[in-house]
Amino acid sequence: MHRRPSKQQVEREILSEKIKAVFHEHKGRYGAVRITKVLHNTGIMTNTKRVGKLMHLMGLYAKGSRYKYKHYNRKGASLSRPNLINQIFKATAPNKVWLGDMTYIPTKEGTLYLAVNIDVFSRKIVGWSMSSRMQDKLVRDCFLQACGKEHPQPGLIVHTDQGSQYTSSRYQSTLRQVGAQSSMSRKGNPYDNALMESFYKTLKRELINDAHFETRAEATQEICQGPSKNVGFGSLKM
Repeated sequence: MHRRPSKQQVEREILSEKIKAVFHEHKGRYGAVRITKVLHNTGIMTNTKRVGKLMHLMGLYAKGSRYKYKHYNRKGASLSRPNLINQIFKATAPNKVWLGDMTYIPTKEGTLYLAVNIDVFSRKIVGWSMSSRMQDKLVRDCFLQACGKEHPQPGLIVHTDQGSQYTSSRYQSTLRQVGAQSSMSRKGNPYDNALMESFYKTLKRELINDAHFETRAEATQEICQGPSKNVGFGSLKM
């Protein structure tokens, strides 16, 4: 019988995935200090020592690394964002609450970024988008695709993390245009969007971790035609 992972193990696994995403996005040029800064800017509070340790465990080393940094001083503070669902992943009907998040898929051609929206009531993938760039256009395209399919009524809650793509003025403006409300996880708390984290964990276990994609197009095709009904986007079902 498998023991349920501890909270610390889950947080470490999620943080490791975020670190890898930033590392690959910047083509291996960012070390622990700069990755920590990027994580802070996306609302993930950690420290350089921990990032460096996890990078070492994953075998991630910045190109041309020569210096060992001992600390990083965070400047500024992020605006607080409302958390409207508070880890209650329930809804009374479809298109009342959507969850959103991003992940990355490594290929030999370069990194492919994936954004997904899931309906809390039906557990259906209502929208998704892929791009070679991790910009706010990725999450806006995902959300607009979902709106085009589902036609949600004003009052829809869209819950995400506090990444810069989701806090951008263009993304927030897109939500307001359709009468949707933005809800965001607390900084560094993966449990606030646990359903999305679980989905991506399944996706990576079944389709990505053992794959060696040559191109982004190959990765896109494989993900869209996934062999499992739990992760294949062809059925648009979680």
